[in-house]
Amino acid sequence: MKAARDSRSAALVVNAGARLGASAPDLASGILEQAGLPVAAVHRISSGAELPGILERVVDDGHDLVIVGGGDGTVSYAAGRLAGTGTVLGVLPLGTANDLARTLEIPANLGQACAALADGKVVDIDLGRANGHPFLNVASVGLSVGVTETLSPRLKRSLGPLAYGVAAVRAYARHKPFRARLEFPDGDHETLDLENMLQVAVGNGRHYGGGNAVSPTAGIDDHTLDVYAIPGAPLREHMRIARLLKDGSFVEREGVYHLTTQRVRLVTDPPLPVNLDGEIATATPADFAIDRNAVHVVVPQGSTAASLDG
Repeated sequence: MKAARDSRSAALVVNAGARLGASAPDLASGILEQAGLPVAAVHRISSGAELPGILERVVDDGHDLVIVGGGDGTVSYAAGRLAGTGTVLGVLPLGTANDLARTLEIPANLGQACAALADGKVVDIDLGRANGHPFLNVASVGLSVGVTETLSPRLKRSLGPLAYGVAAVRAYARHKPFRARLEFPDGDHETLDLENMLQVAVGNGRHYGGGNAVSPTAGIDDHTLDVYAIPGAPLREHMRIARLLKDGSFVEREGVYHLTTQRVRLVTDPPLPVNLDGEIATATPADFAIDRNAVHVVVPQGSTAASLDG
């Protein structure tokens, strides 16, 4: 399949529990059908717990295009299930951060996203895995986990993407430093033993946290993981780093560790939960790897996000 319009049968799966998901199923299915996509089934779920069963059903039913509406956690889980099946993933950004959509240059507006999907092209992107669990944007330990734990549904509904800034301030005040060890099974880097850490992250895509960039060069189809580690520092230094998060240039600050690899093992003291695209899904020690070209996904015709496609 080279374009979404080439699909034989499409299924629409919408997480109605996402911030913008309540009215999306009917609206999206109507727009997609008017645009000529063969939407044969519409599934509305109220929580992520229903997602595995619905995805099994739509794959078994033989749909060659599965359009998923929800936040980054919902879409990442779906990508992990569809990877390797030949089924193409379509994305409707209905969450709070919608960082995958930002990376793929999918419009934030639902109507525009549906139009871009109907007219879109199919490209291949990489899938990250942490202890086998899939992620598309970033996996991380430390401050970001505190942010995720602070982000209540009420805060996200009331503030939208601004909720991340509020949650970050609250999480920073409660953060406890940790030790980290980065091991590289392929021998492409020396082992790093790090003290007094604020955050360690492993990026597959380009964006995370409501529009921050993993690094200036990070891409979702470059077949590498971007690893960065931010140490503890005075508040004024962390504020300087925070101002550079949007373009990823914080990785060039003195004291910040940044490297690229295809596999890395992270061990922390104490053991810590790992945040995968906004969901706490596993814990350290964690083995990270990249699945090259694992996900077929629809992007707008003018998107440059997958310039290394294939």
